[in-house]
Amino acid sequence: MRRLSGRPNFYRTGMGIAFLVAMFVGAAFCASEAQDDSAQPDPAALALRQSLTLRQLESSIIEAIASAESSVVAIALVPSRSTGDRTNIELRPGPFGMSGVSPAELRPTDPDFLPARYGTGVIVDREGLVLTARHVLEDGYDYYVATSDRRVRRAHVKAADPRSDLAVLELETSARDSDDATFTPIQFGDASLLQKGQFVVALGNPHAIARDGQACASWGIISNLGRKLPPPIGASSAAEKDTLHHFGMLIQTDAKLNLGTSGGALLDLDGRMIGLTTCLASIAGYEQAAGYAIPVDEAFLRAVDMLRRGREVEYGFLGVQLDDLTLVERSKGMSGARVDRVVRGLPGARYGLMLDDVITAVNDSPIYDSDSLVSTVGRLPLEDPLSVSILRDGRTREFEMQLAKYPVPGRIATEETVPAWRGLSVDYSTVLDDLGAWRSLGLRYYDEGVLATSVEEDSPAAQAGLRVGMVVVRLGGRATGTPIEFTDAAQGIGEGTVTLECIDPSASGVRISLSIRPE
Repeated sequence: MRRLSGRPNFYRTGMGIAFLVAMFVGAAFCASEAQDDSAQPDPAALALRQSLTLRQLESSIIEAIASAESSVVAIALVPSRSTGDRTNIELRPGPFGMSGVSPAELRPTDPDFLPARYGTGVIVDREGLVLTARHVLEDGYDYYVATSDRRVRRAHVKAADPRSDLAVLELETSARDSDDATFTPIQFGDASLLQKGQFVVALGNPHAIARDGQACASWGIISNLGRKLPPPIGASSAAEKDTLHHFGMLIQTDAKLNLGTSGGALLDLDGRMIGLTTCLASIAGYEQAAGYAIPVDEAFLRAVDMLRRGREVEYGFLGVQLDDLTLVERSKGMSGARVDRVVRGLPGARYGLMLDDVITAVNDSPIYDSDSLVSTVGRLPLEDPLSVSILRDGRTREFEMQLAKYPVPGRIATEETVPAWRGLSVDYSTVLDDLGAWRSLGLRYYDEGVLATSVEEDSPAAQAGLRVGMVVVRLGGRATGTPIEFTDAAQGIGEGTVTLECIDPSASGVRISLSIRPE
């Protein structure tokens, strides 16, 4: 939503178009020369071909915008306030002299309303669900969405995921407009097919200019693929990088992405969204024409699907600490990520990874460095089997693994939660934020079982002696290695009393059996 710093891209508006015109003119001229080397090009015919070429490009851009703009919305953030709050009075001239106006009193439907914070979103559901960038949304604000029909509606967060920097808002439609309100979902493309140099169009809400719901457009090319954001200030390790985008997965474009276009649509010339715009990166004193967008790929679609349902997005976790190869190794053509530490009880240790192993591929996708490994593993679903290729003692080896759950930093917002079973909620043992949190509780990771993350007061689970931090190994005689296995075991149990086998980390890992009665 916010741009770091820098100067306006004045040169790109004129010089960029001039360059493209010259490029097309040159292409047309070369084509004419190739047809007949001995003949001089007919100026009238050459001018016609040039005009037709530019008209075709212009027509493609116009059609792409027209097909997608009704799916792009403007988002305004209005500070939440108590009734009667009239702070920050502004004096404004009017036909009857100066009058005092409180910005808090201006409604998003007023012509003079200009939000201090704003962004863009795209409609992803006919019921009025809006996808945007997570960083656009801030605590302490009410959200208002202006659609292409110039209606303004309040919205609330249905789900938000800091790891992917994605969030879904749900529009609060009234009974009056529910019958005739129409929402057109954006059409998704496939970012895996993108190539450098491909023309793209960006739709957004730069500087809140599109706050009436009429999206603003810019265009350019794909500058690069698989780019990474600079790490947060002070970050020195992978654990301190806030999102997967810091590990290298973004689309880079020179299309103009000004303040407010975060959460907008990056389109191909067929009008399909191939990226969600996220920021413009610049360095103070220098103009860096580097806009970024989150690619619409398999991992993106999985995250959007979960957020639309109001659910948490889960990410894979190997449980190893990584180091990059040395300069000498890279000069010899080696690539990969070296295992610097293996955490006991997590997948890397369970499946046999060792110190100094070099991970070279995951599911046949090459690994170039530690960042590419984190990006690749972190975007995979947890329950799918994982094939890992390593180099150990000069020999290549293959391992089949299953991932644990990455402990996502930041606040995760969800509407839908998994119902507690007899007052007990469980999750992967890795949901605690880091190893330090485990140590502070006197806990450690275990090779088996699921972690008790919540125990409702006075519930059957609490009365049986279950406490947060215990590891449930078996339920009714069935192994519970994952939350899915725990749920399956619970669903197969009737209404009677059931026995749980647990590990109590606070009692030096003693195994105990607890009997839980029905609700």
